[in-house]
Amino acid sequence: MKTRPDDLGDDRLRTGLRAYGIEAASLAYAPVGFGDHHWTATGTDGRRWFLTLADLDHKSHCGPDPDAALAGLRAAMSTARALRGLGLLVAPSATPDGETALRLSARYALSVFPHTDGTPGGFADRLTSADRRLVLDALARLHTAAPPPGTPVHHPGLSDRPRLDAALAATATPWTGGPHAERARALTVAHLPDLHRALDRLDRTAATLTGPTVVTHGEPHPGNLLRHPDHVLLVDWDTVALATPERDLWLLAPTPDDLARYTAATGHPVDPGALAHYRLRWALEDVDAYLHWFRSPHADDTDSRDSWAAFSGTLAELPSLLD
Repeated sequence: MKTRPDDLGDDRLRTGLRAYGIEAASLAYAPVGFGDHHWTATGTDGRRWFLTLADLDHKSHCGPDPDAALAGLRAAMSTARALRGLGLLVAPSATPDGETALRLSARYALSVFPHTDGTPGGFADRLTSADRRLVLDALARLHTAAPPPGTPVHHPGLSDRPRLDAALAATATPWTGGPHAERARALTVAHLPDLHRALDRLDRTAATLTGPTVVTHGEPHPGNLLRHPDHVLLVDWDTVALATPERDLWLLAPTPDDLARYTAATGHPVDPGALAHYRLRWALEDVDAYLHWFRSPHADDTDSRDSWAAFSGTLAELPSLLD
């Protein structure tokens, strides 16, 4: 997020860091990513850290309410920590009692990661063929790893289908969340036929996903990579879950040669129908998240303007996903 939250100060973060055994000498807000807030920190011992503050009001993939989202986030972070021996991820640290996501308020939970060198990417970056092979190789190792106890289980439908249904059903009355609410309602109305078709399609294809499940990252796009010359590290593991491998693979826009490489490494033949399902699901998850944003209280700031651009772009792309 580009704008730091105004309802949680540095003093609360410093207290949270002490629970991890870290006394912060410095804290700096890092305006990166989307959804979570981030800081960098340096301890009094000189060690560097990367902080992620999860907004539990906007974690429907972890749980439908803040308490459930916290439990889901803890399960995801603990799964990532258990996988750290694979050498393909930046794993969260833990408090002395084993906690990987520390609640700082009713709304926010803190996870702490050791600073890790590498070249970070952006969501819209295009992977080179060499980078794509490195990611596929990392995913092959992940997908053939034994699932740690307590790994979350992914549902191939939407994370919060009732919330999206409620938003689509409420388009006949004004929305009052903030400066983008009414324009979001108008654009939603213009795309209602496509949205209903997409939801029907998703329901049908979800019922066909019967392949084996593996540990998936959930969002292995370029923005969640740290690149090195001979390998990549995956970050941002709050979406880790047991699912069919295509949940990860579709994001790479793999070529037939890529898929053959993956199948040779894992023994799993890739299902084109499952790739299409997860491509459509991603778009609808975004629509749901942005509608929740615009129907809730929000300001006209960089984050809401970025959200508007992404929301309108996703709706414009939707018909092509239904051809």
